[in-house]
Amino acid sequence: MRKIVVMIVDSRSFFRAGVRQVLTEGNSPDAVEVVECDPGEDGNEAIAQIAAESPDIVLVDISYSFLNGLELSKKIVRTFPQTKVVILSANPLEDDDELFEAVKAGAAAYIRTRHCSPGEVTEALQRASRGDYPINDSVSKKPEVAWRVLRQFQEMASGVRKEDDILIPLTSKEAQILALVAEGNGNKQIAIILGVSEQTIKNHVSSILRKLNANDRAHAVMLAVRNGWVPIQPDRSWGRRRGDTLSGRPGLARMYSN
Repeated sequence: MRKIVVMIVDSRSFFRAGVRQVLTEGNSPDAVEVVECDPGEDGNEAIAQIAAESPDIVLVDISYSFLNGLELSKKIVRTFPQTKVVILSANPLEDDDELFEAVKAGAAAYIRTRHCSPGEVTEALQRASRGDYPINDSVSKKPEVAWRVLRQFQEMASGVRKEDDILIPLTSKEAQILALVAEGNGNKQIAIILGVSEQTIKNHVSSILRKLNANDRAHAVMLAVRNGWVPIQPDRSWGRRRGDTLSGRPGLARMYSN
C-alpha cells in the first residue's frame, strides 16, 4: 500500500499537534506520513510548502484565523488540482451553510471533528487519497444543501455566476454530459450532440465516475439525480429553463447551456 502524505495546515501549533496525534493513533507509520505547515497570514507559506512537498491531502481548519479557511481551501484546490483538500470543523452543531461553503470551496471531504472518530477520519482520508469525494455522502443526507448546489449551477449556466465560484462535484461540461447520459445517450451520440470526439466524451465520463465514486454510468446518474446535479425531467433546449412539478414543488430545470 502506498503511503499517504497528509499535510496539516494551521497557524496553531497545538492544533496541528492534536490532529497529528489523531492521525498517528488511527494509522500505522507505513500507511500515513504527516507533515505540518504554518500557512502564515496570507496563506502563501502553505502554497509554497505544498508545491515543495506535493502532499496527497491537505487538512484545513475552517476557522483558520487569518485568511479564511474556506478561501485558503479554494486557493489550494485551484493551484494544486491533484491535491485533495479536507476541511475540518469544530462546530458542535450541524451547519448546512458551513457544508454548502465547503462544497463551494472544492473540498473532497468535510469532517466535523467533535462528531467523528479517528477511524472515520482515517477512512475519509483514505477515500480522498483514492480520488473519491466523501463530501458527496454529506450532501446526500442534506436535501436542502443539494438544492442550493443545484441553484448555483443554474446561475452558473445562465451567466449569473462564474463557473469557478463552485468547484465540485462536477464541472459544467461534465454535468452536461451526465445529463445526456441520463437521457439514454451513448458516448457516440453525446459526441455528435456536442461536436467533440468520442474519446473526449470517454475521458469526461471517466472523470465523472471518479469524482462521484460511482461504479458505472447508471450509478453516476442515480447519484446525480438524487443530489440534484442533473435534471429529473430532461429537456433538449439547453439554456432554456422549464418549470415542471414534482410532488408539489417546482421541477428541476436544465442546468447548463453549453
